[in-house]
Amino acid sequence: MPEQLSETLHFTKNWQQQLAEAFNNIEDLCHYLHLSLKDLPVSVAAAGSFPLRVPLSFAASMQKGNPHDPLLRQVLPIKDELFTYPGFSNDPVGDLTSAAQAGVLHKYHGRVLFINTGSCAINCRYCFRRNFPYSDLQLGKQKEAAGIQYIQENPDISEVILSGGDPLLLSDARLAKLFAQLSAIKHLKRIRIHTRLPIVLPARISDELINTLSQSAKQIVIVVHCNHANEINPRVIAASKLLGNSGITLLNQSVLLKGVNDNVAALCELSEQLFSYGIIPYYLHLLDKATGTGHFEVSETAAVALIKQVQATLPGYLVPKLVKEQAGTMSKQYIL
Repeated sequence: MPEQLSETLHFTKNWQQQLAEAFNNIEDLCHYLHLSLKDLPVSVAAAGSFPLRVPLSFAASMQKGNPHDPLLRQVLPIKDELFTYPGFSNDPVGDLTSAAQAGVLHKYHGRVLFINTGSCAINCRYCFRRNFPYSDLQLGKQKEAAGIQYIQENPDISEVILSGGDPLLLSDARLAKLFAQLSAIKHLKRIRIHTRLPIVLPARISDELINTLSQSAKQIVIVVHCNHANEINPRVIAASKLLGNSGITLLNQSVLLKGVNDNVAALCELSEQLFSYGIIPYYLHLLDKATGTGHFEVSETAAVALIKQVQATLPGYLVPKLVKEQAGTMSKQYIL
Protein backbone atom coordinates (compact mmCIF):
# COMPACT_ATOMS: atom_id res chain seq x y z
CA MET A 1 0.00 0.00 0.00
CA PRO A 2 1.45 3.44 -0.89
CA GLU A 3 2.69 5.32 2.17
CA GLN A 4 0.48 8.37 1.61
CA LEU A 5 -2.65 6.22 1.34
CA SER A 6 -1.65 4.33 4.47
CA GLU A 7 -1.35 7.63 6.38
CA THR A 8 -4.75 8.79 5.13
CA LEU A 9 -6.40 5.59 6.31
CA HIS A 10 -4.62 5.88 9.66
CA PHE A 11 -6.07 9.33 10.27
CA THR A 12 -9.63 8.00 9.84
CA LYS A 13 -9.15 5.91 13.02
CA ASN A 14 -10.27 7.22 16.39
CA TRP A 15 -7.79 8.84 18.72
CA GLN A 16 -7.38 5.77 20.93
CA GLN A 17 -6.42 3.65 17.92
CA GLN A 18 -4.00 6.31 16.69
CA LEU A 19 -2.44 6.52 20.15
CA ALA A 20 -2.02 2.76 20.33
CA GLU A 21 -0.22 2.78 16.97
CA ALA A 22 2.26 5.56 17.88
CA PHE A 23 5.91 4.96 17.09
CA ASN A 24 7.71 3.47 20.09
CA ASN A 25 10.79 2.16 18.33
CA ILE A 26 13.68 4.26 17.04
CA GLU A 27 14.24 2.03 14.01
CA ASP A 28 10.61 2.22 12.92
CA LEU A 29 10.51 6.01 13.21
CA CYS A 30 13.75 6.41 11.26
CA HIS A 31 12.58 3.99 8.57
CA TYR A 32 9.37 6.01 8.18
CA LEU A 33 11.42 9.20 7.83
CA HIS A 34 13.85 7.63 5.33
CA LEU A 35 16.75 8.16 7.72
CA SER A 36 19.68 5.91 8.48
CA LEU A 37 20.49 5.22 12.12
CA LYS A 38 24.19 5.58 11.39
CA ASP A 39 23.62 9.21 10.41
CA LEU A 40 21.96 10.07 13.74
CA PRO A 41 23.34 10.28 17.31
CA VAL A 42 20.55 8.01 18.58
CA SER A 43 20.79 6.34 21.98
CA VAL A 44 19.02 3.16 22.97
CA ALA A 45 20.09 3.86 26.55
CA ALA A 46 18.31 7.23 26.52
CA ALA A 47 15.18 5.57 25.15
CA GLY A 48 15.45 3.00 27.92
CA SER A 49 15.22 5.59 30.68
CA PHE A 50 12.61 7.74 28.89
CA PRO A 51 10.83 5.80 26.12
CA LEU A 52 10.23 7.02 22.59
CA ARG A 53 6.59 7.78 21.84
CA VAL A 54 5.48 9.66 18.72
CA PRO A 55 2.02 9.58 17.10
CA LEU A 56 2.02 9.33 13.32
CA SER A 57 -0.05 12.53 13.21
CA PHE A 58 3.02 14.37 14.56
CA ALA A 59 5.65 12.39 12.64
CA ALA A 60 3.79 13.07 9.39
CA SER A 61 4.69 16.75 9.71
CA MET A 62 8.43 15.99 9.79
CA GLN A 63 10.52 16.46 6.66
CA LYS A 64 11.54 13.03 5.45
CA GLY A 65 15.23 12.57 4.90
CA ASN A 66 16.14 15.53 7.13
CA PRO A 67 18.11 14.46 10.22
CA HIS A 68 17.92 18.04 11.55
CA ASP A 69 14.15 18.39 11.32
CA PRO A 70 13.00 20.58 14.26
CA LEU A 71 10.12 18.25 15.10
CA LEU A 72 12.32 15.17 15.03
CA ARG A 73 14.80 16.82 17.39
CA GLN A 74 12.03 17.20 19.97
CA VAL A 75 11.32 13.48 20.17
CA LEU A 76 14.42 11.49 19.11
CA PRO A 77 16.41 9.94 22.00
CA ILE A 78 20.06 10.91 21.53
CA LYS A 79 23.36 10.44 23.32
CA ASP A 80 23.42 14.01 24.65
CA GLU A 81 20.67 13.03 27.11
CA LEU A 82 23.19 10.90 28.97
CA PHE A 83 25.57 13.81 29.64
CA THR A 84 25.67 15.48 33.05
CA TYR A 85 25.04 19.23 33.03
CA PRO A 86 25.67 21.41 36.11
CA GLY A 87 22.50 22.73 37.72
CA PHE A 88 20.17 20.14 36.18
CA SER A 89 18.08 17.91 38.47
CA ASN A 90 15.12 15.52 38.61
CA ASP A 91 12.82 18.19 40.11
CA PRO A 92 13.87 21.45 38.45
CA VAL A 93 10.80 23.54 39.32
CA GLY A 94 10.12 22.32 42.86
CA ASP A 95 6.97 20.33 42.14
CA LEU A 96 7.63 17.78 44.88
CA THR A 97 7.92 20.37 47.64
CA SER A 98 4.65 21.98 46.42
CA ALA A 99 2.50 18.86 46.76
CA ALA A 100 -0.33 19.77 49.13
CA GLN A 101 -1.37 16.14 48.93
CA ALA A 102 -1.26 13.34 46.38
CA GLY A 103 -1.98 14.78 42.96
CA VAL A 104 -2.47 18.40 44.03
CA LEU A 105 0.32 20.95 43.59
CA HIS A 106 -0.36 24.28 45.28
CA LYS A 107 2.55 26.47 44.19
CA TYR A 108 0.91 29.78 43.36
CA HIS A 109 -1.77 31.88 45.04
CA GLY A 110 -5.30 31.33 43.76
CA ARG A 111 -4.68 28.23 41.69
CA VAL A 112 -3.83 24.59 42.09
CA LEU A 113 -2.58 22.02 39.64
CA PHE A 114 -4.06 18.53 39.38
CA ILE A 115 -1.74 15.76 38.18
CA ASN A 116 -4.46 13.70 36.55
CA THR A 117 -2.30 11.21 34.73
CA GLY A 118 1.33 10.42 34.11
CA SER A 119 0.73 9.49 30.48
CA CYS A 120 1.34 11.62 27.39
CA ALA A 121 0.56 11.05 23.74
CA ILE A 122 4.12 12.05 22.92
CA ASN A 123 7.33 11.93 24.94
CA CYS A 124 9.11 15.22 24.37
CA ARG A 125 12.80 14.82 25.16
CA TYR A 126 12.97 18.21 26.93
CA CYS A 127 10.10 17.35 29.31
CA PHE A 128 10.63 18.86 32.76
CA ARG A 129 8.63 16.02 34.33
CA ARG A 130 10.48 13.19 32.57
CA ASN A 131 11.77 12.05 35.98
CA PHE A 132 8.57 12.78 37.92
CA PRO A 133 7.26 10.10 40.36
CA TYR A 134 3.80 9.92 38.80
CA SER A 135 2.92 6.68 40.54
CA ASP A 136 3.09 8.51 43.87
CA LEU A 137 1.47 11.82 42.95
CA GLN A 138 -0.96 11.44 40.06
CA LEU A 139 -4.68 11.67 40.81
CA GLY A 140 -6.16 8.21 40.53
CA LYS A 141 -9.90 7.85 40.85
CA GLN A 142 -9.68 7.18 44.60
CA LYS A 143 -7.42 10.17 45.26
CA GLU A 144 -9.55 12.56 43.22
CA ALA A 145 -12.09 12.99 46.02
CA ALA A 146 -9.38 14.22 48.40
CA GLY A 147 -8.22 16.72 45.81
CA ILE A 148 -11.75 18.03 45.29
CA GLN A 149 -12.16 18.36 49.05
CA TYR A 150 -8.91 20.32 49.29
CA ILE A 151 -10.23 22.86 46.77
CA GLN A 152 -13.58 23.07 48.55
CA GLU A 153 -11.83 23.85 51.83
CA ASN A 154 -9.65 26.62 50.34
CA PRO A 155 -11.91 29.44 49.11
CA ASP A 156 -8.94 31.48 47.84
CA ILE A 157 -8.54 28.97 44.99
CA SER A 158 -10.21 30.42 41.89
CA GLU A 159 -8.64 28.25 39.20
CA VAL A 160 -7.84 24.56 38.77
CA ILE A 161 -5.22 23.54 36.24
CA LEU A 162 -5.53 20.02 34.86
CA SER A 163 -2.10 18.75 33.97
CA GLY A 164 -0.01 15.63 33.92
CA GLY A 165 1.05 13.91 31.72
CA ASP A 166 -1.80 15.05 29.54
CA PRO A 167 -5.29 15.36 31.05
CA LEU A 168 -7.01 14.92 27.68
CA LEU A 169 -5.89 11.31 27.71
CA LEU A 170 -8.62 10.77 30.29
CA SER A 171 -11.86 9.40 28.89
CA ASP A 172 -14.74 11.74 28.13
CA ALA A 173 -16.73 10.07 30.93
CA ARG A 174 -14.03 10.68 33.51
CA LEU A 175 -13.52 14.26 32.34
CA ALA A 176 -17.26 14.91 32.51
CA LYS A 177 -17.38 13.62 36.10
CA LEU A 178 -14.40 15.76 37.07
CA PHE A 179 -15.87 18.88 35.44
CA ALA A 180 -19.17 18.31 37.24
CA GLN A 181 -17.39 18.04 40.60
CA LEU A 182 -15.36 21.17 39.98
CA SER A 183 -18.33 23.11 38.63
CA ALA A 184 -20.13 22.53 41.93
CA ILE A 185 -17.46 24.50 43.82
CA LYS A 186 -18.81 28.05 44.00
CA HIS A 187 -15.54 29.91 44.51
CA LEU A 188 -13.94 28.38 41.41
CA LYS A 189 -14.00 30.63 38.36
CA ARG A 190 -12.03 28.69 35.74
CA ILE A 191 -10.78 25.27 34.72
CA ARG A 192 -7.55 25.43 32.78
CA ILE A 193 -6.32 22.46 30.73
CA HIS A 194 -2.65 22.13 29.79
CA THR A 195 -2.43 19.77 26.84
CA ARG A 196 -0.32 18.88 23.83
CA LEU A 197 -3.01 16.68 22.25
CA PRO A 198 -4.58 19.29 19.91
CA ILE A 199 -1.11 19.56 18.35
CA VAL A 200 0.23 16.00 18.40
CA LEU A 201 -3.01 13.96 18.35
CA PRO A 202 -5.72 16.29 17.04
CA ALA A 203 -8.16 13.39 16.58
CA ARG A 204 -8.72 13.65 20.35
CA ILE A 205 -10.66 16.88 19.74
CA SER A 206 -13.84 15.05 18.83
CA ASP A 207 -17.44 16.20 18.90
CA GLU A 208 -17.86 14.13 22.06
CA LEU A 209 -15.04 15.97 23.80
CA ILE A 210 -16.40 19.34 22.68
CA ASN A 211 -19.76 18.39 24.16
CA THR A 212 -18.08 17.37 27.43
CA LEU A 213 -16.21 20.67 27.64
CA SER A 214 -19.32 22.66 26.77
CA GLN A 215 -21.23 21.13 29.68
CA SER A 216 -18.92 22.78 32.22
CA ALA A 217 -20.47 25.56 34.27
CA LYS A 218 -17.02 27.11 34.66
CA GLN A 219 -15.04 28.96 32.02
CA ILE A 220 -12.67 26.64 30.16
CA VAL A 221 -9.21 27.77 29.11
CA ILE A 222 -7.02 25.43 27.06
CA VAL A 223 -3.29 26.04 26.93
CA VAL A 224 -1.79 24.06 24.08
CA HIS A 225 1.91 23.41 23.62
CA CYS A 226 3.37 24.08 20.19
CA ASN A 227 7.05 24.88 19.62
CA HIS A 228 7.38 25.18 15.85
CA ALA A 229 5.09 26.28 13.02
CA ASN A 230 5.67 22.97 11.21
CA GLU A 231 3.63 21.27 13.93
CA ILE A 232 0.52 23.04 12.63
CA ASN A 233 -1.03 20.87 9.91
CA PRO A 234 -4.59 20.68 8.52
CA ARG A 235 -5.67 18.28 11.27
CA VAL A 236 -4.37 20.65 13.95
CA ILE A 237 -6.13 23.55 12.28
CA ALA A 238 -9.44 21.66 12.23
CA ALA A 239 -9.09 20.76 15.92
CA SER A 240 -8.29 24.37 16.83
CA LYS A 241 -11.36 25.60 14.98
CA LEU A 242 -13.58 23.10 16.80
CA LEU A 243 -12.31 24.33 20.14
CA GLY A 244 -12.44 28.01 19.22
CA ASN A 245 -15.94 27.78 17.76
CA SER A 246 -17.17 26.27 21.04
CA GLY A 247 -16.16 29.41 22.91
CA ILE A 248 -13.04 28.02 24.58
CA THR A 249 -10.14 30.42 25.10
CA LEU A 250 -6.99 29.04 23.42
CA LEU A 251 -3.49 30.02 24.50
CA ASN A 252 -0.11 28.58 23.55
CA GLN A 253 3.03 28.03 25.55
CA SER A 254 6.33 27.11 23.94
CA VAL A 255 9.75 26.16 25.22
CA LEU A 256 12.78 27.86 23.72
CA LEU A 257 14.83 24.93 22.42
CA LYS A 258 18.27 24.89 20.86
CA GLY A 259 18.08 23.50 17.35
CA VAL A 260 14.28 23.75 17.23
CA ASN A 261 13.05 27.34 17.49
CA ASP A 262 16.05 29.39 18.68
CA ASN A 263 15.93 31.89 15.82
CA VAL A 264 13.80 34.91 15.06
CA ALA A 265 12.23 33.53 11.87
CA ALA A 266 10.99 30.38 13.62
CA LEU A 267 9.53 32.28 16.57
CA CYS A 268 7.79 34.86 14.36
CA GLU A 269 6.32 32.25 12.04
CA LEU A 270 5.04 30.25 15.01
CA SER A 271 3.24 33.27 16.46
CA GLU A 272 1.75 34.21 13.09
CA GLN A 273 0.48 30.68 12.45
CA LEU A 274 -0.95 30.25 15.93
CA PHE A 275 -2.84 33.52 15.87
CA SER A 276 -4.24 32.90 12.39
CA TYR A 277 -6.01 29.84 13.80
CA GLY A 278 -7.32 31.46 16.96
CA ILE A 279 -4.53 30.58 19.41
CA ILE A 280 -2.92 33.42 21.36
CA PRO A 281 0.87 33.23 21.89
CA TYR A 282 1.13 33.25 25.68
CA TYR A 283 4.43 32.05 27.14
CA LEU A 284 7.88 31.32 25.77
CA HIS A 285 9.64 29.35 28.52
CA LEU A 286 13.31 29.10 29.16
CA LEU A 287 14.17 25.43 29.48
CA ASP A 288 13.40 23.90 32.86
CA LYS A 289 16.64 22.24 33.90
CA ALA A 290 15.57 18.62 34.11
CA THR A 291 18.15 15.88 34.04
CA GLY A 292 18.70 14.70 30.46
CA THR A 293 17.68 17.95 28.76
CA GLY A 294 20.81 20.13 28.92
CA HIS A 295 21.52 19.95 25.18
CA PHE A 296 18.33 21.95 24.54
CA GLU A 297 19.31 24.92 26.68
CA VAL A 298 19.42 28.45 25.25
CA SER A 299 21.05 30.97 27.58
CA GLU A 300 18.96 33.72 29.13
CA THR A 301 21.13 36.34 27.43
CA ALA A 302 20.51 34.78 24.00
CA ALA A 303 16.81 34.42 24.76
CA VAL A 304 16.46 38.10 25.63
CA ALA A 305 18.23 39.09 22.40
CA LEU A 306 15.88 36.83 20.41
CA ILE A 307 12.67 38.11 21.97
CA LYS A 308 13.76 41.73 21.47
CA GLN A 309 14.14 41.00 17.77
CA VAL A 310 10.70 39.37 17.76
CA GLN A 311 9.29 42.50 19.45
CA ALA A 312 10.83 44.61 16.72
CA THR A 313 9.21 42.43 14.05
CA LEU A 314 5.71 41.57 15.29
CA PRO A 315 2.85 43.54 16.83
CA GLY A 316 2.80 43.26 20.61
CA TYR A 317 -0.15 40.86 20.80
CA LEU A 318 1.84 38.27 18.83
CA VAL A 319 4.86 38.36 21.15
CA PRO A 320 4.77 35.71 23.90
CA LYS A 321 6.02 36.60 27.37
CA LEU A 322 9.52 35.29 27.97
CA VAL A 323 9.45 33.52 31.34
CA LYS A 324 11.29 31.07 33.53
CA GLU A 325 10.17 29.04 36.49
CA GLN A 326 12.15 28.90 39.69
CA ALA A 327 11.47 26.62 42.61
CA GLY A 328 10.11 28.43 45.65
CA THR A 329 8.92 31.60 43.91
CA MET A 330 5.30 32.81 44.07
CA SER A 331 4.84 32.97 40.30
CA LYS A 332 6.63 32.48 37.02
CA GLN A 333 9.46 34.97 36.58
CA TYR A 334 8.99 37.42 33.72
CA ILE A 335 12.20 38.07 31.85
CA LEU A 336 10.82 40.24 29.06
